[in-house]
Amino acid sequence: MKSYLLIICQLMILMPSSLFAAGLESGIVSPVSANAKVWIESPKDGQRVGSPVSLSFASSDVNISPAGTESPNSGHHHLLINLQALPVMDMPLPANAQIIHFGKGQTETRLELEPGVYSLQLLLGNHLHVPHARPVMSEKITITVE
Repeated sequence: MKSYLLIICQLMILMPSSLFAAGLESGIVSPVSANAKVWIESPKDGQRVGSPVSLSFASSDVNISPAGTESPNSGHHHLLINLQALPVMDMPLPANAQIIHFGKGQTETRLELEPGVYSLQLLLGNHLHVPHARPVMSEKITITVE
C-alpha cells in the first residue's frame, strides 16, 4: 500500500510539467518569435475616457490571424480586464467578462464599460487560444472610464 501511495505522489509532482511538455509536442502550445510584441495603442496608460471605450491593439514581429488558423509565428489578441493573476498559460484561455477573445483577428474594438478604474492587458493566443511557449503580453495599463 505504501508503494502505491509513493507512486501516486510522484505522479502528482511530475504530471504538470509532463503535461506541459506533451502540450508543446502535440501543438497545443506554439513557438513564437523571440522579438514578438503586442501593446495597447489606445487608450494610453492613465487616460480618462468615456464609454464606449475605443481600443486599438498593435503588434510587431508576429502575425495576427484568426483563431483556428494554424500558421507559424501568429496568434490573436485576448484582452485581460481587471485580472489580478494571469490565467493558466498552457491551456486554452477561458472566455468570460475578464478575458475577451478577438478570435477573428481584430485589432480594434469598442467596449461598453461602467464608470470606474480598469486595468487592461493584451495576451496573444495561438490558433487554439493557448498562450505561446513564450507568452506574448503587453504592459498592463490603467484607464478611468467617466
